Amino acid sequence: MCKLTQWSKGMVWCFPERHGVIYGITKTQIDWIPLSVGAVRPTQGKTLAVMQMCGGSQSFNAINLMRVFGRRIRMLIIPNQSSVTKAFLDFYDQDRMKPSAYYDHVVDVMEELVKFTLLTCDIAPCLVDRYRERTARPICWRV
Repeated sequence: MCKLTQWSKGMVWCFPERHGVIYGITKTQIDWIPLSVGAVRPTQGKTLAVMQMCGGSQSFNAINLMRVFGRRIRMLIIPNQSSVTKAFLDFYDQDRMKPSAYYDHVVDVMEELVKFTLLTCDIAPCLVDRYRERTARPICWRV
């Protein structure tokens, strides 16, 4: 996960939502992304698209949590998002999504992610540059 995070310019997080929350294993996946390599977060300045799948009615709890997690690790989260309700109805047996309004919206989100990534990848270091990281120094405790 660490190497893929450092390699990527943008990410798509698509998590299932069950009983209004994400699975613990999903949160664990995010926790495996390192918070810093030196004084810099390997995710900072990279774009993020968030989507969720629900077994029942539409909710945005998982998406809201993913946005919080993405902001915390200093990612640039695109404005568009997707939530597929009753996802079990929208896929063929071969795990491909059926043509539908949900499918169209997922494609819109992916196009927006590509556009935001292209617009920001060269200037991302400037967008996420912080004084505290430029002047990182060890903390000395006085006893």
